[in-house]
Amino acid sequence: MCASVGVDVSARTFDVVVFEQGKFSKPVRHRHHPDDYGRFIAQLRTLRPAHIVMEATGVYYLDLAVALSEAGMPVSVINPKSSKHFAQLKLQNSKTDGIDAALLAEYGARMQPRHWSPPEPSRQALRSLGRQINRLIGARTQAKNRLHAMRATRATPQVLIDDESEAIAMLERRIERLREAAQALLNELPELKRMHAHCCAAKGIGEATALALLAELCVLPQDMKAAQVSRHAGLDVRLHQSGSSVARKARISKAGNAYLRSALYMPVMSAVRFDPNARAFYEALIARGKTKLQAQVAVMRKYLTGVWACIRTDSPFNSDLLFSPQHAKKT
Repeated sequence: MCASVGVDVSARTFDVVVFEQGKFSKPVRHRHHPDDYGRFIAQLRTLRPAHIVMEATGVYYLDLAVALSEAGMPVSVINPKSSKHFAQLKLQNSKTDGIDAALLAEYGARMQPRHWSPPEPSRQALRSLGRQINRLIGARTQAKNRLHAMRATRATPQVLIDDESEAIAMLERRIERLREAAQALLNELPELKRMHAHCCAAKGIGEATALALLAELCVLPQDMKAAQVSRHAGLDVRLHQSGSSVARKARISKAGNAYLRSALYMPVMSAVRFDPNARAFYEALIARGKTKLQAQVAVMRKYLTGVWACIRTDSPFNSDLLFSPQHAKKT
C-alpha cells in the first residue's frame, strides 16, 4: 500500500503524519515558510505518497497547497465536514493537531480523494478581494445597527454617535476602494469580465452580487457538475429518515461555502418578485405544501445552477432555459 500523508494546517504551522502499511508516524511540525515548504517537499519526493490530504480551512492551507501542487505532489484539499464525519465514523473523540493529521492521512488511504489543482493567481486574487468586501459589508451592517441603537436613546453621548458614524464612513471608503480594485482586475481579464456581465443579466443580481458570486465560483474546477456546486455551497438537501420512527424535516446541509449562500439570498428574494419564471416556480412549490423558506432555497439552487452554467458556457443568464414552463402548474 502506498503511503498517505495527512497535513493539519493552522495559522503559523502545519503538522504532518504519514500513514503506511497500517501504521502512523509520529507527528512532525513545520512552519509556514518557504524554507520549510522546500524541506517538506524534498521529504515527500523520497516518500512518494499516493495522497497528501489537508482541509480547506480559511486561507491558511492555500499557500502550502499551491506549493505542493506546483511541485507535482498529489495533494487533495477536502471539505472539513468530510474529515469530521470520518472521525465520527471511527468514534474518535480526542482532538489535537497530531491526531487530526493522522485522521487526514488515514482518510486519504481509505477514501482516495481526487487530486486538487490550484486556480490561476488572478482568480485567487479576485476571490480574496470578494471575500474581504463581503467581510467589510458585514462589519458596516453591524456598525449601522449599533448606530441605530445609540440614536434610539438620549443617554448616548454625542461623541459615541460621531465615532460610530466615522467608522461607517471609513468602512464605506474601504469597500469602494476594494470594489474599484476588483473592477480593475476584471478589466485586465476579458474572460472574467464577460462572466461578470453574464451574471448581471439575471434578475436580482447586480454588479456587487455578481462580483461576490464570481469571486467564489471562478476558482472551482470547470468540470464540476451543478449538483456538486450546490453541495459546495451547502445548498444540498439533507434527509433525516430511518425506519418508521425517525422522519425529520429535510434541511439544507450548510456544510459548504457560506459566501455563496450569503451572496444568493437577497437576489433570490428579488427574483421571486420580478422574474416571472422564478416567481412561477416559487409559487408552484408553495402550492405543493413547501414552506416559504424551502421554496426560497429551491430557487437559490436554481439560480446557482444558472450562474454556474453562465460561467461554464460563456453565455448570459437566461431564466427561460433554467425553469421549465411546467413549474407554473400548481398541483
